[in-house]
Amino acid sequence: MRAVTHRYEDPLDRVWITCAERIGLRVVRLEGAYATTDGRGTLAIATPPELDADDSLAQMIFHELCHSLVQGPESFEQPDWGLDNESDRDVVREHACLRLQALLTRPLGLAGVLAPTTDFRLFWDALGPDPLAPQDDPSVPLARLASVRSTQRPWAPHLLEALHATAAIAHATAAHGAHAPGSSWSRVEPARPRHPTTELPLAAAGTPGEHETCGTCAWAARHGTGRRCLQAERPTRASSSACERWELATLDCQACGACCREAFDTLLLHGRERVARRHPELVVVRDDVLEIPRPGGRCPALEGDGSERARYACRVYDDRPRTCRDFTVGSANCLLARRRVGLAR
Repeated sequence: MRAVTHRYEDPLDRVWITCAERIGLRVVRLEGAYATTDGRGTLAIATPPELDADDSLAQMIFHELCHSLVQGPESFEQPDWGLDNESDRDVVREHACLRLQALLTRPLGLAGVLAPTTDFRLFWDALGPDPLAPQDDPSVPLARLASVRSTQRPWAPHLLEALHATAAIAHATAAHGAHAPGSSWSRVEPARPRHPTTELPLAAAGTPGEHETCGTCAWAARHGTGRRCLQAERPTRASSSACERWELATLDCQACGACCREAFDTLLLHGRERVARRHPELVVVRDDVLEIPRPGGRCPALEGDGSERARYACRVYDDRPRTCRDFTVGSANCLLARRRVGLAR
């Protein structure tokens, strides 16, 4: 009799189980679980007979990791990422999760392979060419914030490595005849071309940057005799086709307000600035340093909500601190602020 010493594993199962482990989750198969976390490091996925025919362990793990990205690092200590699965309370966050999945999978041609199969599948199917449209949908900033988190620990670099490994497997499988009708492998699409210098995916057809170039992008800053992309932190050319993170060069501060709200916690003053003399109610002294505290991140001098009827405005603008005066629109700090409030990726 031959002794069996090894067992076969689906390659994608191994990729995503390892990805989850490296991020800090132990994956178990549990009858009746569907998909649930215990807040103590275990992710339970239903057994194969309980899943739909178009489900896979890879897709299930990926979907749950996208939930964790939307919820933030503290969600690892909360059952089911802190989501309420019994009511409509967290529908916006469910939508943000699906927008994020589209953002991460579409450039690699994996949107069909790693598509969600939850009750929110209709929302996924209705997403247009730009997963971040319309801009005024409350789930959009959450998806952008989650996209930024995907490049940070504990998710990075493991999540993106798993996606690229999945793409390699998917494209190799599709190239060897796995395009029979009804097979999920038939849904593999070509990967989107990449920017020649930044290596970010080019803007997709039907999105705002489709016909634009780096020369019209807010994040292509002048650098010596050329330009440098603040998104990728690499040199670029004004004539290069825009990537998926393209934004119009004329940023509107009164519609943004990122630097004055949740992006930063406090504002230090340089000595006895005019704002301290004229608006002492805004200033506190802490360890012999003057500062304007920002509870919740929002500056107490900021008014409005960015809408057309109530655009952001500073009520002490003429007396604003030097830090505010030196803050440059379209700078690396501007990009950082917009990322922190979910206005940029």
